Formats: sequence, C-alpha cells, structure tokens
Amino acid sequence: MKRLSLILVIFAATALSGLAQTAPDAAKLTALLNDFLAGAGRNDAAVHERFWADDLIYTRSTGVRTNKEEIMKGLRSASPAPPRKDTDPVTVYTGDQVQIHQYGKTAVVAFRLVITNTKSDGTKIVSYNLNTGTFVKRKGIWQAVAWQSTIVSKTAPENK
Repeated sequence: MKRLSLILVIFAATALSGLAQTAPDAAKLTALLNDFLAGAGRNDAAVHERFWADDLIYTRSTGVRTNKEEIMKGLRSASPAPPRKDTDPVTVYTGDQVQIHQYGKTAVVAFRLVITNTKSDGTKIVSYNLNTGTFVKRKGIWQAVAWQSTIVSKTAPENK
C-alpha cells in the first residue's frame, strides 16, 4: 500500500509539473509590454494598434469596460496633440514585478504598472496599478485579447 501511495504521489507530481509550463516567449512578451508602455506615455496610436487585438475586452481601473475600437477612437480624437509646453507634466509608464505564464499560443502577463508624473518643477508623483493581460499568438504575432487594471491603494503594503 505504501508503495502504491508513493507511485501515485510521483505520478501526480509529474502530471502537475507538465501543467506549470515555462514561458518560452517571455522575452518577446516582455519586450512587447515595454514597447507598449513607452508608446502609451506618448499616446502613440501605432503602438496601441499593434498591442491590442481587434476582439479586445478591456476593464479599466474605473470599472468601465471598453474595447479596441473605443480606445483607438479616443487616441485619434486627441491627435494631433497640441505642442508640449515646458510647464506640462510628463507621464512615464513602466512595469515591474512582471510574471508571465505561457500556455502554448496563449499567455497571461501580470505586472505592476508604475505611473510617474513629473511636474515642471521636478516634483514626482508615483502611483501604481496592477494589470493582468491575456495574450494570444495569431499568425506569429502576440496581441492582448483581455486586460484588467486595478488601482493600488496608496495605503497598500507594497506602497508603504
């Protein structure tokens, strides 16, 4: 009986390890995310066009659900942006705490979005969102098909 139990434990461990896949495309997905975040800070419509799949479902941090068509319409209505003034704040988006789980041609990318707003006097205000995106690789191209953003409270343990 002990031997049968040991065999079952080994079998279960082997089966579960097959489910916990590594992310062979982690470098590509990380580069895609970093390129997107850099472009998002500039409201670069071309970057958004490449990043979001046409069938995107996006739940904003405000609880509003949107899609690629609405995102692109908002970007296009803001174009061309008025020339930047020296007094305008500068917003930079970066990501940290990135976790990527890949399941064949599907991947889940979770990360902490770091939003840094720098005022003209040099004052910086940093805020955070937790984002989770589901990506699908179609015709060799990774695009986000689902996205969820959650504002991290200023009193959250990781922000103290």
